[in-house]
Amino acid sequence: MADGDDMAQGAPYPEHWEADVVLRDGTTMRIRPIAPGDADAVERFHARQSPESVYLRFFAPLERIPARDLHRFTHVDHHERVALVLVAGGELVAIGRFDRIEDDTAEVAFNVSDAVQGKGLGSVLLEHLAAAGRELGIRRFVADVLPQNTRMLRVFTDAGYDVDQHLDDGLVSVSFTIRPTDRSLAVLAERERRAEALSMAAVLGPDGILLVGSGTEGTAMATRLAEGLAGAGEGRVSIAGLPGHPPRVEDLPDGVRADLALVAAPAPQVLELVPALAARGVRAVVLYTGGYEAGHASGKVPQRTLVRRLREHGMRLVGPRSFGVRTVAGSGAVNATLRRGDLRAGGVGVFCQSAAAGLQLLDGAADRDLGLSSFLSAGHRVDISGNDAMQYWTTSPTTGVVCLRLESIGNPRKFSRVARHLSEQGPVVAMIAGATGQLRPPGHAVPTTTTPRRALDELVRQAGVLLTSSDAEMLDLAALLSEQPLPAGDRVLVITNSGAQAAALSELIGHHGLTEAAGSVALSSGADATAYRSCIDDALTRTDWDIAVIGYVALLEDDRAAITQQIRRLAARSGRTVAATVYRTGGLLGPPGQAAPDPAAGPDGVAAPVRVPTFPSTEQAVAALAAARGYQRWNEQGRGSRVDPGGIDRRGAKQLVQSELSGVPAGTTRRLPAGAARTLLDTHGITSWPQVRVDSLEQAQRAADEIGWPVALKATEEVLRHRSDLGTVRLDLLTPADLTEAYRQIEEQVRVLLGRSAAFEVQAMAPPGVACVVRAAEDPLYGPIISLGLAGDASELLDDVSFRVPPLTDGDITEMVRTLRAAPRLLGHRGLPAVDVAALEDIIARVAVLKDELAEVSAIELYPVLVSGAGAAVLGMEVDVAQPRRGDVARRVLP
Repeated sequence: MADGDDMAQGAPYPEHWEADVVLRDGTTMRIRPIAPGDADAVERFHARQSPESVYLRFFAPLERIPARDLHRFTHVDHHERVALVLVAGGELVAIGRFDRIEDDTAEVAFNVSDAVQGKGLGSVLLEHLAAAGRELGIRRFVADVLPQNTRMLRVFTDAGYDVDQHLDDGLVSVSFTIRPTDRSLAVLAERERRAEALSMAAVLGPDGILLVGSGTEGTAMATRLAEGLAGAGEGRVSIAGLPGHPPRVEDLPDGVRADLALVAAPAPQVLELVPALAARGVRAVVLYTGGYEAGHASGKVPQRTLVRRLREHGMRLVGPRSFGVRTVAGSGAVNATLRRGDLRAGGVGVFCQSAAAGLQLLDGAADRDLGLSSFLSAGHRVDISGNDAMQYWTTSPTTGVVCLRLESIGNPRKFSRVARHLSEQGPVVAMIAGATGQLRPPGHAVPTTTTPRRALDELVRQAGVLLTSSDAEMLDLAALLSEQPLPAGDRVLVITNSGAQAAALSELIGHHGLTEAAGSVALSSGADATAYRSCIDDALTRTDWDIAVIGYVALLEDDRAAITQQIRRLAARSGRTVAATVYRTGGLLGPPGQAAPDPAAGPDGVAAPVRVPTFPSTEQAVAALAAARGYQRWNEQGRGSRVDPGGIDRRGAKQLVQSELSGVPAGTTRRLPAGAARTLLDTHGITSWPQVRVDSLEQAQRAADEIGWPVALKATEEVLRHRSDLGTVRLDLLTPADLTEAYRQIEEQVRVLLGRSAAFEVQAMAPPGVACVVRAAEDPLYGPIISLGLAGDASELLDDVSFRVPPLTDGDITEMVRTLRAAPRLLGHRGLPAVDVAALEDIIARVAVLKDELAEVSAIELYPVLVSGAGAAVLGMEVDVAQPRRGDVARRVLP
């Protein structure tokens, strides 16, 4: 797109700055860098503005933009001068720009069309301009604003930055640092959450629904949908394309309006439908049919074309190949799924992707009589995903528990942030299908990753999400979390009529880190409701338990109905967590519509309706209770504070990597020379021990004399680095004679192993300690990811590595260290004292900040980091840089 003299002299067109965004009102818009071809559009934009808006932008009346200024506005170099535009319906509706006036300072300005004022376009422009500025090494924005331009002043002050403003010669001079702060990130996240939740309200809370069917498959699907929509409310649903209804959307009565369109039609026809749907006020489309291609296969409509067409008209998309959406709780219940049958209203929100998973989950919820608030199947999730559903559920008063059935995660970094916020409001339970967690069904565009599955599991747990291994386990846990209070403590009371079951429960309780309460009871195998009532009466008088597991096995007479009533009485009157394992039954004790007995009716009266989940096995019951207790602990302990270590030279780091990448083509990775790598780490307060590369024994001797004895001698070949077990690393060399012998032995060993001569490094000896490996990488799927493990083959082969996605909190880093299976070696093992874990955590924090903020750094490896009792020594490091493949995260972006 870039042309013209100014463009040719500047940076390449920054395609990664292009993005779709959700605005304050829930509609979508495109943001991109300006191009020379936008000159006519800029003139039209200017002509539409009111005289007041023109004056506020240019400080003077300006009927037309002079040709010279128009050329300067549209011909930018994407480095010294940057301009971004927001586009709606093919027209520019907002323009923002900055001009560098010093090395790290730029003057910023923007202009928003009068027709779209109040939708938050100025805030979006500021976010994206600041992200571009940070990428280019800009540290501070300044602006001169007329005092009466209160909208622009509010854009600056409301963004969460520390803004300095003062009146100078009739203008308000504004200045602020654009590095994200905790407050600016919180403001950004809240704006994103509100906007995306509002866009999802058209999907899961529509006022009007438009159903469109066409083609053989589409008509069959639409007919099934029409049956389910019959109870959606008088006048709420309009239908086109089915027998007995208008054939086209355009043929519907003029007054028909709808928030949500349910579309089942061949792919080319869907593209043709978009303008007609937009004319009816549609804000979201659920697409049930397929015929789309993730790439550009012949004969199919590219999914990107479909999404772009809808977003150009301000619409969101669920699908293609969605199983549908359903709202159960509330007066606006809608069944827009391909499944018939009733579901009980309740507090569980369910998200899945494929139609097969959707049918299985809804059937499973019906079998358990699980109360749902809403359900969404994203299909190929080319637009709306689990992240959007979670944003909606953060604002849903009827949803207390969320179930996520995931086949892949398209944006793990955003998932972590959004899921963590939702988990802070209520439990989130997930099941990740497959072995890798990144299934690629037809039509799904999923980035590849070389990062192991454990990274995904830890990312999910980092967000407070409860992982399960099957759909059934997820639904069972959701039943417990939605129907019972969270456990307030670890003490578990057991009442059962099976000695074997009592023994199994006792062992399982200890295995899951819980404590069996005193007074657990193993009744005789023939115990009836009277015996259970006596035990429950006793339990209700006691305060020495927090959780109860009630087991019943009907070996002879089946007294389940009466015993179920006693279990429900315990739950209702104690107010504590109760679960059951009742043989020959399943689901929730207490079917829908069963009224609780009047408390005055007798000693068995229950004060309020209560449901107790029953599990098919003792193992599942205790695992679910332990998960609920784990979630409660996670909620109580807090997340910690975002790490932001002192002593970081961000400007120096940015200049260094940009200098090292000068002239390096996109897609090429460059290994930093040792000196440059050491300097980059120094900018972030990470001091590495000096090492000298040598090519001869004489050079090695001189290096040891300069460094100071004792020294270490290492072979530098990649496959032999750090391999003391292969004889290519020698430590504690005290004298020149020791060094000579080690040099010759390593040289001979390298010839034997690799068939060539060796290269060496000499390094001072560090205090003894535990060797660790700290890595950071730019993953195609996860983006920046940080890992920690103890050095050695055992940790690598056994996958004893912890992973986190930055930005990290101090709590994240603490867990990162302590969740390693080999963590006792750091914390004190077999009587040895603990090493300086705080020093290791400080290095992890600094690496995380470096990797998070510098997308140009594609990989960091600190190996080994030797952690002693009084510090941590970085003895080896490698840093790779490349042109960035991701945009700044501190901006709103749709996939």
